Amino acid sequence: MPDNHILEVGTEHAGKRLDVFLAGAIKELTRSRIQKLISEEMVSLNGAPVRPGCRVKPGDRVDIRVPVPGDTEIKAKPEPVPLDVYYEDADVIVVNKPRGMAVHPSAGNHSGTLVNALLYHCSDLSGINGVLRPGIVHRLDKDTSGLIMAAKNDTAHLSLARQLKERLVTRTYLALVHGRIKERIGVVDAPIGRDPGNRQRMTVVHKNAKHAVTNYRVLERFTDYTYLEVRLETGRTHQVRVHMAYIGHPLVGDPKYGPSRPHFDLEGQFLHAAVLGFEHPRTGVYREFKAPLPEELKNILATLTKNPD
Repeated sequence: MPDNHILEVGTEHAGKRLDVFLAGAIKELTRSRIQKLISEEMVSLNGAPVRPGCRVKPGDRVDIRVPVPGDTEIKAKPEPVPLDVYYEDADVIVVNKPRGMAVHPSAGNHSGTLVNALLYHCSDLSGINGVLRPGIVHRLDKDTSGLIMAAKNDTAHLSLARQLKERLVTRTYLALVHGRIKERIGVVDAPIGRDPGNRQRMTVVHKNAKHAVTNYRVLERFTDYTYLEVRLETGRTHQVRVHMAYIGHPLVGDPKYGPSRPHFDLEGQFLHAAVLGFEHPRTGVYREFKAPLPEELKNILATLTKNPD
């Protein structure tokens, strides 16, 4: 079973108790097990801790972490891991995460994560997501590079989580996909949920799925590839990777949704979170940050043959 679930409450579940909603959505877990996870602060509602009897409403986001056996005592520890800090103040820190770095500890991966580095670098982080994910408001996949923000206190965390829910956060990615996309711009509007045949994957599906919208713009066409700017309207798990594969243009190097044969000796998908913008949680002033493509990915683009439109 995956150790993380991210669920969005549909209109048909309005007014249900949180534990009842989760027991119906995650068949592998009993209601008593869910209540225990809630008491252990393994469940958050819209980024905040909850109690079992609270009622959910349409659009609520529920995050639940299911520890593997022996995992409940894991606590992220500070480690002197270098950070590429783009912005920092008393409320928020913005970091350019390298490819290959996990955001937070998980089973079998307890060190070298962004959380370990943040705990060493920062004197304070928000506690809303517990001891394993302090400060973490949103995520990037391990092999996706780029900008990610973390909250230093609970007030900032709640503000940033609200902005994410209300689609006020700017998130723009750079991606290289297989094949030549003919249209200059496009939109993928297709719901994303767990793949019924493989719970480790996400897929476009209409049952137990979440609304997901991805906008893309062609930056450059090559003989066998297309270089894209991708802007997210929603933030679903693996959204860019799933949507690009859905339209027949999976990301280069994607081990889960792309061709099994490796390309360019690239470990992991060609995906970079290039732009991150949000309203500062204390001042309300909009701040936007841009991170250039990593050299490893720049070098791949340099080897490709351009194809005129």
